[in-house]
Amino acid sequence: MLFSSITFLYYFIPAVMLIYFIVPKKMKNTALLLSSLFFYGWGEPRYLIIMVSAIIAGYFFGRLIEYFRRSNKHKTAKFSLAVSLLFSFGMLVIFKYTDFFIANLNFTAHLSLPILNIALPIGISFYTFQTASYCIDIYRGDTEAQKNFITYGTYISMFPQLVAGPIVRYSEISHQLENRSLNLDSISAGIRRFIIGLSKKVLIANTLAELTGAFKAAEDRSVLFVWIYAFAYAFYVYFDFSGYSDMAIGLGKILGFDFPENFDYPYISRSITEFWRRWHMTLGRWFRSYLYIPLGGNRVSKFRLAVNIFIVWFATGFWHGAAWNFIIWGLFFAVLLIIEKLFLLKIFQKVSWIGHVYTCFFVLVSFVIFDNTSIKEGIGLLGNMFGFGNLPFVTSESLYYLKSYGVILALAAIGSAPIVKKIIKAIKNHRAGEVFLSIAEPLVLALLLLTVTAFLVDKSFNPFLYFRF
Repeated sequence: MLFSSITFLYYFIPAVMLIYFIVPKKMKNTALLLSSLFFYGWGEPRYLIIMVSAIIAGYFFGRLIEYFRRSNKHKTAKFSLAVSLLFSFGMLVIFKYTDFFIANLNFTAHLSLPILNIALPIGISFYTFQTASYCIDIYRGDTEAQKNFITYGTYISMFPQLVAGPIVRYSEISHQLENRSLNLDSISAGIRRFIIGLSKKVLIANTLAELTGAFKAAEDRSVLFVWIYAFAYAFYVYFDFSGYSDMAIGLGKILGFDFPENFDYPYISRSITEFWRRWHMTLGRWFRSYLYIPLGGNRVSKFRLAVNIFIVWFATGFWHGAAWNFIIWGLFFAVLLIIEKLFLLKIFQKVSWIGHVYTCFFVLVSFVIFDNTSIKEGIGLLGNMFGFGNLPFVTSESLYYLKSYGVILALAAIGSAPIVKKIIKAIKNHRAGEVFLSIAEPLVLALLLLTVTAFLVDKSFNPFLYFRF
């Protein structure tokens, strides 16, 4: 079931909210757990067993690790943690990477093993990381194991952030799982955030997806058209994924949870280092806490630092997908981050606009790599951007698409920066600003919801990009 669907907006959410607000406080987690399992099973009923198995295993191993740790049986606790991680990541490897390994084994060893075509359970990359972080934190003594199975199951399966994040650590919402309050201010803020995220997805991301699709289907390409595609895809990824995160955070607020932010205007960054502090922030924090720092972080020699960065970014790329373009994408950022740490950051601190141009350029290049599972095609497109490949600079078709989608590209550029946020803040500083916003905001949100509904009625399937990962 998609957030951006009539079924979710006008059937599932009203029914769930009605039940959730009616049931007594001690039953809210049960209602949320059952609703989440129904939500997940709606699209993939056969994979409910995977989800339930992950919940049971995480709960069991969490209790076991804590028992041995408190009994000072540290080796047994470590062994229990190792088994829990083997189970969690083993499931992820089986469903996500088996065909990748078979294909590469066939290529390198000249074999002809059959590809199994295993379907990827939606959200497995996200709930696997949450389960792993929960068990690791218990082993470290950073959090206590949850004794109530329903409460733990609610944490893992919570439908707002189940299939595409944010990746929420148990310690971030453990108190809210046990004791959360519902109030009109939080519900109002949640509805506002949800509608904004929904609008980003349906009105901007989906439209930009049409443009990238038109480019891929076009036979009359030009240098200009390749650049239009690169910008369109970069904005598409941002508005699609940040739109989902906004909806997840908004739904969380309605239900009484405060999920961590996942995006902070990454396209205004003045370095790749800053970009990754602003883009998919919960994933970055996960790798930092559970891989980068255990490897030694930056308190090591320069050579070891480079090795650590390569390991983390190999894992980051591979997490995104079972294909070489994702690995290359991750290692591409690893190289840039190493160069920055060695000397570029000092230059950017002195001349910030150079850092901003540099960051935008290489992020644009990175998403061309990200979008093309065929490495040959990706390299070809990068060459086309700089005049290689004998493409004309401009064609009538590229001008047509620039005129047709110029407005949405401009809106995407404005929306990816904190311009609107600053305008609203400035309005609030005026005497009548609060009154004006109290009237204008509900009207704008209602208009956005009506417009989105019209788009959804008129169009068909519009999955989120990160469902693939």
